[in-house]
Amino acid sequence: MKIDLNADLGEGCGNDAALLKLVSSANIATGFHAGDALTMQQSVRLALENGVAIGAHPSFPDRDNFGRSAMALPPDTVYAQMLYQLGALDAITRAQGGRMTHVKPHGMLYNQAARDPQLADAIARATRDFNPALRLVGLAGSELIFAARRYGLRARQEVFADRRYRADGTLAPRSEPDALIDNQDDALTQTLAMVEQGSVVARDGTRVAVQAETVCIHGDGAHALAFARRLREVFLARNIAITAE
Repeated sequence: MKIDLNADLGEGCGNDAALLKLVSSANIATGFHAGDALTMQQSVRLALENGVAIGAHPSFPDRDNFGRSAMALPPDTVYAQMLYQLGALDAITRAQGGRMTHVKPHGMLYNQAARDPQLADAIARATRDFNPALRLVGLAGSELIFAARRYGLRARQEVFADRRYRADGTLAPRSEPDALIDNQDDALTQTLAMVEQGSVVARDGTRVAVQAETVCIHGDGAHALAFARRLREVFLARNIAITAE
């Protein structure tokens, strides 16, 4: 068994260098919700030094609310914004001798695309047109995964260690109480169930089937580094290889 461990980086959380020693994939903010040219360059350099796969982390244009504001943008606008952000990170990555391997939307763009076929289509189409060799990362079982497959992209189904799930397989919104899992034991139990058993218990007690191909670790949590180390140790002890391949 194998699993990819990913983290969102270049967002000003201060844990990037330490997290890059623990994860196999990095999703680097491309300027719309966080980061800028210099932070992208620094994040890419650190990822290359640690042998970590480099991916773009594009967002709605929403720096004021860290990409967490709902938006109703035309698909063609989202398509153009995707190309703009992918191009920026790709140029910086190539200039340092690396290559971009994947795309994972951020925040509300990610969550809306999980449910909205038109938005998911715009994201997948832009990714395909930019570079059809890129993987597209999306919430397991979501519209974004379906769109990726329609465009012939390699989809990577993502699960979350520290987020509660709804009965329909979507994430509980951060605005709701108990949407985040603060207890490390609970987060570890949930993660192992998703990876090894292919299911997660939703907030209403429903057991939901999921396919876990990559696990997200949020670098801005109070105990992010400690949990990442513990999760990595448990995976390796259970003969679960950690790899971006």
